[in-house]
Amino acid sequence: MIPRIHKRGSATVGLIRYLYGPGTHEEHIDPHLVAAFDPLMPDPGRDPQATYGQLQRLLDQPVNALPAGRRPDKHVWHLSVRASPEDPVLPDDAWATIARRMVAATGIDPEGDDAACRWAAVRHADDHIHIIATLVRDDGRRPRLHNEARRAQAEARLIEADYSLRRVTPGDGTAAKRPTSAERHKAERRGRQRTPREELREAVRRSVAGAGSEEEFFDRLAGAGLLVRRRVAPSGDPLGYTVALPGDRNATGKPVFYSGSKLAPDLSLPRICERWNGNPDHPAQQPALPPVTGPASARRRATSAAWQALFVVDHGENGVVAAQIAATGEVLDALAQTSAAHTRHELQAAAAAFERASRSHVRASRGHDHALRRAARDLVQSGPAFGRGEDGAATAMAIDMLIFLVSAAAHWHAGKQHAQQAEAAHRAAEHLRTAYRTAAERPIAALHQRGVRMAPSRQHRHAALVRQALPELAGRILAEPGWHALVATLDEVQAAGHDPTALLTEAAARRELGTAAYMSEVLVWRLRRSADLPAAPRNLQVPPTHGKRPVAAPEPAPRSEVMPLNGSPRRR
Repeated sequence: MIPRIHKRGSATVGLIRYLYGPGTHEEHIDPHLVAAFDPLMPDPGRDPQATYGQLQRLLDQPVNALPAGRRPDKHVWHLSVRASPEDPVLPDDAWATIARRMVAATGIDPEGDDAACRWAAVRHADDHIHIIATLVRDDGRRPRLHNEARRAQAEARLIEADYSLRRVTPGDGTAAKRPTSAERHKAERRGRQRTPREELREAVRRSVAGAGSEEEFFDRLAGAGLLVRRRVAPSGDPLGYTVALPGDRNATGKPVFYSGSKLAPDLSLPRICERWNGNPDHPAQQPALPPVTGPASARRRATSAAWQALFVVDHGENGVVAAQIAATGEVLDALAQTSAAHTRHELQAAAAAFERASRSHVRASRGHDHALRRAARDLVQSGPAFGRGEDGAATAMAIDMLIFLVSAAAHWHAGKQHAQQAEAAHRAAEHLRTAYRTAAERPIAALHQRGVRMAPSRQHRHAALVRQALPELAGRILAEPGWHALVATLDEVQAAGHDPTALLTEAAARRELGTAAYMSEVLVWRLRRSADLPAAPRNLQVPPTHGKRPVAAPEPAPRSEVMPLNGSPRRR
């Protein structure tokens, strides 16, 4: 059940005509009243003798009774209440009760108040109603509507429980501003799938991902083809910015500009500047890193940064964790815009979903997120990656680690009762799993081929190593399709002079494995990262797989219960 309070208006009859009219696309079917402040109110939808003017005069009577100077300019209140798509079609009686509960909860018509505002509820579709009210009570006073949107949401949660409807995740006021109806209709008329507001929000987020300065940020905006206006104080200090799409014009032919704060709360210029200014109270000392040499190197660095961020998200202070989660969003944005064509769609969907998870009421303590932000910067500066060879394998390695990091963020948000953010992070993880299956198919198949061709004696030796390092998990690992890819990796680890038993133990101990869909593949990437092996084995022809060998994305454990190596559940 989704209630939405619309902008207040000044023409009661105009809204009535819309509610009873055919709709923008002839979608209004059988418009009629389901409830009103007066049960005898005339219904233009059912009574041929009733007119819009009669309904308007009844609603506006308290407004017109005031002296001209005391009448509010914006006196029309409008609330729509929509059921979720999977909810059953409710009868008129149920919608009438819902309407009465909403006007009581919001303060339009509290229970037992004989002088409350006048209102009417119109239904012109199966799945929603519109409530129109005038914001002058019968006693001439104004209603108390403080926080009426929050109260409408709270009442909607109760209605969902009472009617066994889908439970909608409650909001917390940190979501990006939704496109207006006018913006959506304008996009539809022009054949665009997204509104300019949504396109601009994505473009700004991509421009800020890993940006190191204000000038670099604005250069990226211009490079993305946006129209940019900067607001500067007389002192020369930056105040803000607005952006527009070149083709988005208003009725007078001028570009339609949006400020950063109108795109998302964390895209205002002051909030963006926090990213590279850091937190002066807690400066973070980061060692100098060599420049990246290509897309694969940038993805390996992103993998290492995500691995370190996992421990911060698990054990860090709230502000530091919030900064890591926000920076994770930048890495996803950067990875999506530099990904190969076959993974681009799912990575873009993951970045778009995680946008909601990157923001909460916990203020990020900037200055501790440099490693992830540097990784995002490296991804952008290294340019797009090819989908094969080292680039493709390094992409799979990075996605594998990001799945765990995004899932850890979902767990942290859930523990803080950030329901929308936790849900968004889970959606992002699902998109990442799909992207992983695509990215990992060829490199895992190549390693699988090498492992299958290995002498049986060497395969048995590596199996003994796994049984020694991971006795509780070895049986399952050896039975997985990815086992031979792990065999090939263990052989490379040993040839490089590392102790495979020690690396196996470390890879499993520092992050649980028991609930991963394919533990062998998770171990492949962890071992190749920790042993500094190429993501893709050298001098190996990668055969086309034609989808024959399954590649499954790692499935992180539910965070409330984690399976350690001894096999007994423990609580975190």
